[in-house]
Amino acid sequence: MTRTRLTNLLIDVVLLGFCILMITPLALLVSNAFKSPQELLSWPPRLIPANPTTDNLAAVIADTPLMSWVLNSLMFAVASTIAILITSSIAGYILGKFRFRILSVIFAIILATAIIPFEVYMIPLYFQVQELGLLDTVPGLLVGYLVMSFGIFLIRQSVIHAIPDELLEAARIDGAGEIWIFFVIVLPLLRGALGALAVLAFFQAWTSFAWPLIVATSRESYTIEVGLALFQTGYTVDLGKLSAAATVVLIPSVTIFVMLRKNFVEGIAATGLKE
Repeated sequence: MTRTRLTNLLIDVVLLGFCILMITPLALLVSNAFKSPQELLSWPPRLIPANPTTDNLAAVIADTPLMSWVLNSLMFAVASTIAILITSSIAGYILGKFRFRILSVIFAIILATAIIPFEVYMIPLYFQVQELGLLDTVPGLLVGYLVMSFGIFLIRQSVIHAIPDELLEAARIDGAGEIWIFFVIVLPLLRGALGALAVLAFFQAWTSFAWPLIVATSRESYTIEVGLALFQTGYTVDLGKLSAAATVVLIPSVTIFVMLRKNFVEGIAATGLKE
């Protein structure tokens, strides 16, 4: 028993150390947002500003359309998350519970697309968006973020492990249609997996850079990730303004994760369960 306790204590200490390593850069980022230029250059850096100031945030709001960038990113990320939840839940249910040979081939193709970098088909996709007249619009951004192959895999695995075939057969015997079964039986049982997928999909769209960079052609239509790049030039970085803007970027991400953290853990854990 003593040896087990020591082992658990050692594991806790190691995990705590990793947590500190991960949190420290974020804490410094938030701290830098409230430091004066002189304090930003001081060494060693202070975690708590000696004279906190909101000048950096005020300068960012005055000099850039920061709120427009945040709004563009929010609309893009929320719409992409909803689209991915819809496509993944439908595809995952069909691939997990329907027995057709062609579905195995389709699923293999979907998994194969996961190893193809987005940059490989980004340019052809750009020309498609251009032909549709969707450049510099949120719908144009969404074209590249409507489907997530990992999301389909995640929901399929959850459907297989969390929803017994007997439950679906009983509903069919009682006269329930497939649409009713999907909305009334399947979706409520997938709350954990859908919560986990929502976090992943939101982060994917919120932190995307390359695709919004080439689709958004005007400064007002930038997403926040593209806007952050404007604080860095070829020779200098405005660290104060960059930290202030990056702190604003953290707020939606942290909020979404805190709200859905329980579903995220449950959904990821349930995917690995075996029958």
